[in-house]
Order: sequence, then C-alpha cells, then structure tokens
Amino acid sequence: MSKRTALITGVTGQDGRHLTELLLQKDYEVIGVINGQRNDRAEAVKAEFPDLKLVNADLADQSSLVRVLSSVQPDEIYNLGAISFVGLSFKQPELTANVTGLGPLRLLEAMRTLGLEKTSRIYQASSSEMFGKVREVPQTETTPFHPRSPYGVAKAFAHQICVNYRESYDMFIACGILFNHEGERRGHEFVTRKISNSVAQIALGQRETFALGTLDPKRDWGYAGDYVRAMWLMLQQEHPDDFVIATGETHTVREFVEAALAAAGLPVDVERFVTIDPQFQRPAEVDLLIGDASKAREVLGWEPNVRFEELVQLMVESDIARLKR
Repeated sequence: MSKRTALITGVTGQDGRHLTELLLQKDYEVIGVINGQRNDRAEAVKAEFPDLKLVNADLADQSSLVRVLSSVQPDEIYNLGAISFVGLSFKQPELTANVTGLGPLRLLEAMRTLGLEKTSRIYQASSSEMFGKVREVPQTETTPFHPRSPYGVAKAFAHQICVNYRESYDMFIACGILFNHEGERRGHEFVTRKISNSVAQIALGQRETFALGTLDPKRDWGYAGDYVRAMWLMLQQEHPDDFVIATGETHTVREFVEAALAAAGLPVDVERFVTIDPQFQRPAEVDLLIGDASKAREVLGWEPNVRFEELVQLMVESDIARLKR
C-alpha cells in the first residue's frame, strides 16, 4: 500500500514544522512548499527533517500552485502559508490581503483546474483573530466575525471562501479556527517568544530589561504541538467541517511574563524587567480571546495536553538551553 501524501504550505513556520514532525511519524510522504527566492529557513527545516521534500511555489502565483499540485497529486493539503504576524499586517495590508486572503482562493482554483476537488482533502488555517472585537464570550464556530487587523480581515475572507467552495463544489475543506498557539518553534517576532527569549537572556545575565507594547490583552494560549494534531484529525473525518481549537482558558500578557519569570527562577516583578513602548502598540487591539472547543472534543476526540504554565516553562527552558549553546 502506497504512502499517503501531504502537501504543506508555510512548512518553515512553527505549525509547519510541528505538522511535518507529526505526519512523518504517521508514515506520510510530506512535501513542503517554500517560496525559494525569499525563504531563508528552508535549509534549517531540511536539516531538521531529512525526509521532507521541498518544492517551490507561491500563494501569490496560481500557475506555480497548479504546477506543484499537478506534480504531487496530494491526498491531503494543509494550507498554513500566510503573512501571519498581525503587527506586520498593519504596515503591509495589501501584501497580507494578497497572500493570506487570496492565497487560499488561488489554491482552491488550482485544485479545480486540475480536477482534484474530489480527490484531495484540504485544511485551511483559520484564526481566532477573525473574531477580533468579540461579540460573545467564549467564541464558538458560530460566533460572528469582527476582525481588528488586516490579518484578521484577510483570514475572514479566506475562511468564508473555503466555506463557499465547500458548499458550491462539494469539496472536502476543513477550517480550523485556531486560537493562539505557541512553543519552542515560535518566531521571535511574536510576543510570546519575545517574552520567553528576553527572560532567558535576563536569566543568563545578557540583558536587564525588555520592552512590550501592552500587558493588558487576554489570550487563549495553547501548545502548537497539540494544535497540529487537531488539523490532522479534521482531515480524517467522514465529512468536512469547521472547528474551534482552544484551551478554554484566558491569560493576560502580564500573566505570561509572570509565568516566564517564575520559570526562569527570577523575581516575579514585571515592572522591574518590562518597559512599555508605544511603538509596539497596534492601531486596533483585540482585547479578549477565549475559545470553546467542545465541538472538537466531541467530534474529533481532541484535547489539549499542555497547560499554560507548562507551555511557558517549555518555551523559557528551550530558550535558555539554546542561548547556552
């Protein structure tokens, strides 16, 4: 029996690496899409996963997607590729719309061009940022969207076009509305990794303070390794659907800093180590995100394994070990 083949866009990002690890363990043939002109992380990912095959394509270029899909003929497609840093989306809104919003549409059209809409299953990485200025607490699969950033708006378009294609063309498209998920592979531009790395540097005597934009926003933070398991489970179901993936707990940025300081054995005194710098503030902030993943628990049998304090400790200890090396 031949191996199942999975194609992953955004393979060099945090989720792409966790998902690659999971699928290789499940004996998939895993093909990662990179944008070869600009992706400086490709070599590192290839070194981490020697069995991963890399191909060049771009979510902003439909002809490249047609070429790759025609060659690979994947059983499963995981669309994780995006301009994914919310702060950057305010500085480059058009690029964000083109890649994060229109990229999934190009992918779906490429599938239809090749007649793959009935043979390939696709996972779309939707986001809790679509909820933005939340209409209800906690947020579920039926909560109305009110995005507060160009990233959130682009993700909302991508989500809705996936639902539209699922209903219009009977395609197997599952959307995972993932709440914030972090870990040792998180990019340094994201606030959680900035915190864990900065605290690790303080613990090792490499710096004394660091700056954040605000300590007030509340987020539902889980572990990325848990969340990619949910992605895979969505594509193993009999019917495609949308699922909120979250822990159901909310914590402030201040609490994340406090947990990081505690994990590093430092005094839990946020004001001693953190300064507030307005340059890191967004034009519009999302104040509270907390997800209700009861549907995923019931239908997928999914549960998060790593709790908040464990997640922060894992990140801080990983950064301390890396900096020591």
